[in-house]
Amino acid sequence: MGCDHFSTDISYLPELGAYLDGLLRQREKLRSTTGHRAEAAPSEEEIARIRRLIRRVTEGVDQLTDAERAEIQQAAAMVRKTRQGFLGMPRIPQPLPNLRPERPA
Repeated sequence: MGCDHFSTDISYLPELGAYLDGLLRQREKLRSTTGHRAEAAPSEEEIARIRRLIRRVTEGVDQLTDAERAEIQQAAAMVRKTRQGFLGMPRIPQPLPNLRPERPA
């Protein structure tokens, strides 16, 4: 989030919201414990940066017409669904078991 080259789009809005919620939970959890170290808590600057980013994306969407907003929401849902299939380690299928070990392959 602090990188000058970072950019996002509406398809990442749920992840940004979840990230912000996680930061806020972490901050509150640390505040509720006695003797917590302030440097362990998420910074107010980071929380404010995420809030601004979310606000910028949602304000941009709010300026669209209903038809444009629906189209963008549909495209973002498709991107999120596609992204789920490509993230992570590539899947390599397991070899089929040799049901007849006496036969050479």
